[in-house]
Amino acid sequence: MSLFWEHGADTTGVADVVKATGLSRSSLYATFGGKGQLYAAALRRYLERQSRPVFDALAADERGMPAIAGFFERLVSARCTGEHARWGCLVTNAHAAAGRELPEVQHVLAAHHRALRSAMRAALEAARRHGHLRSGLDTEASAETLALLAYAVNLRSRSGAEAAELLAGVRAVLDGFTDVTTTEENR
Repeated sequence: MSLFWEHGADTTGVADVVKATGLSRSSLYATFGGKGQLYAAALRRYLERQSRPVFDALAADERGMPAIAGFFERLVSARCTGEHARWGCLVTNAHAAAGRELPEVQHVLAAHHRALRSAMRAALEAARRHGHLRSGLDTEASAETLALLAYAVNLRSRSGAEAAELLAGVRAVLDGFTDVTTTEENR
């Protein structure tokens, strides 16, 4: 998973996996069937270990817009500092990588997107209950927008964008969702 995440599927070969794991090429092929299947397994592991816990926490957070803002603040921080800085997101990277057309990879990409969009929708519905959202805002389309924004943060951070720049873009999008009168009343 780490090899594909840090270096990308396009540049990570089976020889790299053999070297990193100490497993034989024949063992990898016998277990996974090929690089595409190994890549899909790495994506599934990433979804379960990295993405799903974050999405579940966001969906369960009843704070509304502060929960969404916190999600993006943590995302930017993780993408710009720490152990995996500038690696982006394995799943986001997979959207542009070789092998994305394989059915098993497409399945993981679709599952990730559904989970991300669902978590964003739940947080937006909490925001609506708190009166944070501007009137008439389409939460389904807005959840899709926020999912796309997360992908953009992942890609831009991988190419070296600064945290402040990413956060400013996130704030601009979130401000467009917010009911200005409610925000001013809460100051």
